[in-house]
Amino acid sequence: MKREERKQLIMELLGDKGGVEVEDLSQRFFVSKMTIHRDLDELEREGVLRKVRGGATIEAGMQFESDFRFRERQGSEDKELIARKALEQIEPGMTVMINDGSMAAVLGSMLPEKRPLTVITNNAAILDCLRHESGISLIALGGCYSAKFNGYFGVLTEQNLASLRADIAFLSTPAVSGNKAFHMDGEVVRAKRAMLKGAAKSCLMVHHGRFDRVALHLLADLEEFDTIITDQLPDQKVCGELDRGGIKLTVANH
Repeated sequence: MKREERKQLIMELLGDKGGVEVEDLSQRFFVSKMTIHRDLDELEREGVLRKVRGGATIEAGMQFESDFRFRERQGSEDKELIARKALEQIEPGMTVMINDGSMAAVLGSMLPEKRPLTVITNNAAILDCLRHESGISLIALGGCYSAKFNGYFGVLTEQNLASLRADIAFLSTPAVSGNKAFHMDGEVVRAKRAMLKGAAKSCLMVHHGRFDRVALHLLADLEEFDTIITDQLPDQKVCGELDRGGIKLTVANH
């Protein structure tokens, strides 16, 4: 088996299980542990996984977020709940900004229900979904493409955002700790911050499992958002912290 084929199969296993072990992969593919380590090293450099003792995982860490290809397959029902609740904030005729991410992509797929709209985004999944939709004026932000985040980032993205304004911006985050939202990647943070600055109102979409987590870069204080939508309340400790900070969550109901 060629290395690229083996790496693809490793990715499929990660998508199914969330983690893999070197010993198991060595036996599964009839290759040495050193060969598996090299495969995992390459996938880690590509941003696909995070190596841990004895194997690898796609679970988020302080400086790691899993590849978009994995995230778009996870928690689809919860994402639809959050996106459907977020859609209620949009009225026909609005100009809407939407950031990268798999949850944002779900919201993007619902936008034709609210046409006519002007949609500003760096999310490649949304661009693909909406480019042929009538009644949608689509503004692609440009920039350097990231396969890991399936979006466009960098100086060009930020410059374009600085020259645009919107009625509302929809942002997502992989980590909330206390009254602050965080992200693992600095370029992604700068694009999200530019959207937050360029919109009259803002909405944060966050899965309940992302609370009580921290990442390398501060994204924003939660009080900067007009609305924070989640699929269900996090645990009592987290709710207590949010209440003390005056932060209200909007829970999307089934």
